[in-house]
Amino acid sequence: MTKPIQFSKDERTAIGGRIRDFFNKELDQDISQLQAEMVLEFFGGQIGGWFYNRGLADAQAVVTAKAEDIADAIYALERESGAGR
Repeated sequence: MTKPIQFSKDERTAIGGRIRDFFNKELDQDISQLQAEMVLEFFGGQIGGWFYNRGLADAQAVVTAKAEDIADAIYALERESGAGR
């Protein structure tokens, strides 16, 4: 069960501003904030999952590396048990 990513109004405004800047500078097109938010919704729905999944994979790699560091630290704390004592 997946829940769509929800942005706050301030986040949508900021993202929309970046989209508007891109359209203006790179495509020489002036678009409204509403149009920019429609672009955000479209691309979020079409390719957002790939970005999300990449973020999850990156997070998993960090967690795995930290878990290995913890295992190494615990192993370093082990003491010899010396037979015959």
